[in-house]
Amino acid sequence: MLYRAPRGTSDILPKEQAYWRYIEQKVAEIARLYGYERLDAPVFEDTGLFARSVGEDTDIVTKEMYTFEDRSGSSLTLRPEGTAPVCRAYLEHGLYNLPQPVRLYYIASIFRYERPQAGRYRQHYQFGYEAIGDDDPALDAEIIDMAWQFLLSVKLRSLSLQLNSIGCQKCRPKYVAALKAHYAKHANDLCPECKTRLGRNPLRLLDCKKPSCRQIANSAPKSIDYLCHECDEHFNRLKGYLKILSLPYAVNHHLVRGLDYYTRTVFEIQPEGGGTQSTIVGGGRYDDLIGELGGKPTPAIGFAAGIERIILNLKKQNVAVPPLPKPQVFIAYLGEEAKEGALKLASSLRQTGIGVTKALGSKSLKAQLRQANSLGAAYAVIIGEQELKAGTVILRDMSSAEQETIPARELAGRLASLHS
Repeated sequence: MLYRAPRGTSDILPKEQAYWRYIEQKVAEIARLYGYERLDAPVFEDTGLFARSVGEDTDIVTKEMYTFEDRSGSSLTLRPEGTAPVCRAYLEHGLYNLPQPVRLYYIASIFRYERPQAGRYRQHYQFGYEAIGDDDPALDAEIIDMAWQFLLSVKLRSLSLQLNSIGCQKCRPKYVAALKAHYAKHANDLCPECKTRLGRNPLRLLDCKKPSCRQIANSAPKSIDYLCHECDEHFNRLKGYLKILSLPYAVNHHLVRGLDYYTRTVFEIQPEGGGTQSTIVGGGRYDDLIGELGGKPTPAIGFAAGIERIILNLKKQNVAVPPLPKPQVFIAYLGEEAKEGALKLASSLRQTGIGVTKALGSKSLKAQLRQANSLGAAYAVIIGEQELKAGTVILRDMSSAEQETIPARELAGRLASLHS
């Protein structure tokens, strides 16, 4: 039986690794520039954490979570999103005692049982930044600027920033009531999923991509028309700060995001002309989430981005990423005695910090050098019986094919000087 990777998952092969290292490096660099520290949470959590934070009526909880019972009978779930675990860690470890806001970031695998498609997998990887402990709209502007600058740092262009405010617990009920009344008039024209959402999760009606539902959404009430004074002021100040930062944005009245914990600011960044299914970055405020998880009311905001989807857009825009380092040295040998000498030499060079790949088996010298060339080694070191007796090695420049015989004891120093 030939086993294959489970549907909706993929192997990240060596030829793809340069993209992943490039993004991870940029994630860490942006974190440094904005003062964010890394947090790594477990890959699975108590199921209740996600049911309570994401929302029991969301598609994630009702259809997409990988939930299992362990040997003790506890219900556990592979994380379907990254924010709730960060908030759980914030509470569990008393991070609320630190100066606020606490700025954290993560890089993590995410699991959702959904229909696989380009840039969307059942196991995918994302990174996220979370700022917990302050409700200043200047923090909203900073986090949006952070997302924008990250995408520019990886050389993505032609981006569109979509912005909205969905209010708070005080003003949102009036908006939801108006939204339900509007959609109730068109109930017969809704898709089956939206008929369910009408009673259970009305905000998600605006997020439906089916043409008939999109048409109804176009004439739906707008959340910004129902904002209370505090939310309206917060949104206006945010827009002012974005203007100061010269961040171009468009208010998108359909933008609600897919998780129940969002409040006030929500935003997405998409490639221009890519449509809502091509969102690269998404985030917003979740001022009630910490309280929902048992902590004191604590404002927070963050965003996340899928790594696979970013790589997809890097390839679409023909962005060249730095290649991973090639092996510096390839050691070739002739004869069994020389093979033993090559083994010892490779070990000693590695101990000095020089990367080495060594030939194996009994291939001809020509075949070994061909292998060195295919691996991209900068230099080949050749050892034969004659070199062993003389205490020398042949150092070959693979790009020019020039070579010279030098004392073996000088090899490490020579390679270090050539590499510097």
